[in-house]
This record gives sequence, structure tokens and C-alpha cells, in this order.
Amino acid sequence: MSTGGERRPIIIRRKKVIHRHHGGSWKIALADFMTALMALFLVMWILSTATQEQREGVAEYFRTPLATAITGGSGSAHTSNVIPGGGPDPTHAEGERARIDMRTQTRPADVQRRFFHDLQRRIEAAMEADPELRQLRSQLRFDMTREGLRIQLLDTEQRPMFDIGSDRVAPYMRNLLRTMAPLLNELENELSISGHTDSTPYAGGYRGYSNWELSNDRANASRRELVAGGFDSAKLLRVSGFADRVPLPDLDAADPANRRIELLVLLPEVSEQIRDPALLDVDPSDTDTQ
Repeated sequence: MSTGGERRPIIIRRKKVIHRHHGGSWKIALADFMTALMALFLVMWILSTATQEQREGVAEYFRTPLATAITGGSGSAHTSNVIPGGGPDPTHAEGERARIDMRTQTRPADVQRRFFHDLQRRIEAAMEADPELRQLRSQLRFDMTREGLRIQLLDTEQRPMFDIGSDRVAPYMRNLLRTMAPLLNELENELSISGHTDSTPYAGGYRGYSNWELSNDRANASRRELVAGGFDSAKLLRVSGFADRVPLPDLDAADPANRRIELLVLLPEVSEQIRDPALLDVDPSDTDTQ
């Protein structure tokens, strides 16, 4: 027991806390995560606002090999070497330039085929939106050929595209061609126009004005309507008439459907072949000799 004059000392024990330095690595990880999240939302927003054609272009960009993108698809070293010419040129063989058979390169590539299908959908949608053009849908045929997208505008007895025996364009045919003109402009591909007739001859046979002149005149009349509708005439590569020499398969030569106009949206390789027929020349060494 303590006396009145004595005081027991008060002892306070303080625990010493040592703060260790944890570094800033967690901040970097958080910043990276936020950046990636922002990029994700940005990509999602862009994809939601982009058109189908833009999305296909982006997809095609990521499908293109890096070496091909850098070299532009030419024969100068399709390798991963960053130095131009750092690999063998596939268009050369044993020091001589290898002959490229252009006939084997006229199949539509996947990206070109998608562009053609998109063009077809746009034309069909434009026709569906116009009550007059909607009635012509059964007279329009689309099909993919080795030369490109073929669009056929067929005659019927009830609704001919031209006046009988004349190149005078019917009003609904004019409306259709002028509606298609800006849609055809959306592709860089060049255009070929051909006219066809049925087998009914003129009174003078082929001595005077005949189905040859008529088919060519109708193709030219179609060309004029496309240009009037805004089609870029610089993209027109060929206008021709075939008379009655190319009837539709499984149809009688006198069938009215043979009176038609064909618009051919050409593949780039085919356009080059038309400009330079030598690309189709056959190498004599390829022919078998007995």
C-alpha cells in the first residue's frame, strides 16, 4: 500500500508501426486495365455506328498478311524480311519471269464477292422502295460469273424494256437505269454493257438495219440513261451488241426474255484482260505436240 506522498509511475507502451514501401506497380496495372476497357468500349461504339461495307473493310484489313500489305501484293519478297527484295520473287523461276496465266485468276475473291452481294442488296432495296420499280423485280436477274457480277434486264410481252424494233427506252426502264447508276458508282469496278435480241429478223434480213444494229443501239441507249443518272462514264469499259447469237439457256431463241440488256460489273483482272488481250495468249510451250 502506497503512502500519501508517493505516486506510482504510469508507464505507456506505444507500439512502433513500421510502414513498408509497397511500390506503384498496382497503379500501372490499374491504368492498363482502364485503358484496355476504354479501348474496348471505343471499338464497340465504332462497330455499332459503322456501315456494313466499313465493317467488311476492317475485317479484310486484319485478314491481309503483313508482308502482303507492306509490299502491296507485288512480287517483291512476300516474306517477313523488312528489307525490300529480301526474299525470292514468286513471279520468277530460274532467272526467267514466270508466265502468269490470267485465266486462272478470274474467280471472284471473297471480299469482291461480298461487295457484289452488297451491291445486289442495295439495288433490290431501291427497287422495293419504288412502287413502279417493284413491278420489274421479276425481270431483273443477278448471277456471279467468272467475269464479275452480271445484272440482266429482261423483256416480257407485257412489259418490254424498249419499244418493239426500236432503241427507244421505256419510261420504267429509264427509271430503273437511273436508279441503279449511283449504286454502280459505289464500286471502283468498271462496267461492260451488252445488248441482246430475240431471233425475230427484220424484213431485210442482215443486209440493212438488223438485230446487230438494234442490239448495239439498245446497249448505247442504256449507257446514255446510266450516265444521265449520274454514272461515271470513265468507268465504262465496253459497249457491245450480240444480236440473237447468245440466247438464254433453256429458252427458245424467239422467247421475248432474250431481248435483254446485260450490265457486267467487271472484276479488276478481267478489265486488265480486256485492255491487254496479250494476257490471254497461250504459251506455245504449254501446248502438247504429237
